[in-house]
Amino acid sequence: MYSVGSALPVRLLHISDLHAGSVEETAVERRLEPLVERVQPELIVVTGDLTHRGRRREHERAADFLRSLARPLLVIPGNHDIPYTFPARFTRPWAEFERQWETVEPVYRSDELVVVGLNSVRPWRHQSGRIRSAQLVRAGELLSDSAEGALRVVALHHHLIGAPWRSRKRPVSHRSRVLAGLVDGGAELILAGHIHQAAVSERHEFEVDRDSLRGVTVSIAPGLGQPRPNRRGEARGLHVYEADADSLLVQTYVWREDGWGLTARRRFPRGRAPLTSEPG
Repeated sequence: MYSVGSALPVRLLHISDLHAGSVEETAVERRLEPLVERVQPELIVVTGDLTHRGRRREHERAADFLRSLARPLLVIPGNHDIPYTFPARFTRPWAEFERQWETVEPVYRSDELVVVGLNSVRPWRHQSGRIRSAQLVRAGELLSDSAEGALRVVALHHHLIGAPWRSRKRPVSHRSRVLAGLVDGGAELILAGHIHQAAVSERHEFEVDRDSLRGVTVSIAPGLGQPRPNRRGEARGLHVYEADADSLLVQTYVWREDGWGLTARRRFPRGRAPLTSEPG
C-alpha cells in the first residue's frame, strides 16, 4: 500500500488515440509490451479514439492489443469510437465500445490510486466534447471516497489545455468550468488526448494564483497511432506518471523507428505548495 512516506511510487501509463483501422503501426505495438514490462504501471489509462471509424472489427482489434499488455486497463471513448453512419451514431453510439469495455465511464480504485473516467463524447459534436455538471458532481463524489495520500486522477478524451503548436481541434466545451469543477472535486491529475500532441502543464502555470489555488497537473498524451496519411509527421508517444507523497513526475516517451526514447522528464508538486527550490 502507498502512503505518506512510502518508498514505492504509484505508476500510471497513459496512451491515447490508437486509431485502429487506419494506418497500421505494428512495430510500435510490438515494442510497447517491453516498455510496459519495464515501467510496471499499476494501471494503463487509455483516453479514447481506440478506433478510426467505430466499426466492430476496429474495436475488436484495439481491445485485443490493449489486453495483450497484461495490465489493468481503464478505457474511455473518443469521438472516433462511435459510428460515423446514420442512424447508428445517434441510436446506438456506445454499443460497440460497451461490448468490449462494459461502460463509457469506468472507475479504478486501490489504496494508492483512484481514477475516474468521464465520457466527453457527444454524437452531435464531430470534434468538440462536453462534460455535464452531473458528471462533475459524480467525479467529485468518487474522488472524495479515496484513501489518504491516494493519487486522484480524472481521464477524458477532449483536451483542457492547448496544443504546443497550431491545432484546429476544439477543447472540451466550457473548459474553465470543467477544470474548476474537477479541481474542486479533488482531482490532482487530469488526463486527455484528442490533439495527437504532447502537452503538460500545472494549473499555476496558466492561472493567476488567487487564494492559494489548489494545484493540478493537466496532461495530454501524444497519439499512439496515425489517423490519416497527412499526419505522418506527428510524433507517436505516451506518458508515464510516477507519484510520491509530495510530487508527480511526468515522463514522455516517443517512438524512434526502432524503439521508445525518453525525451522529457518534468516534476510537479502535489498540493498547493510549489516544489522545494534547488539550492543556489
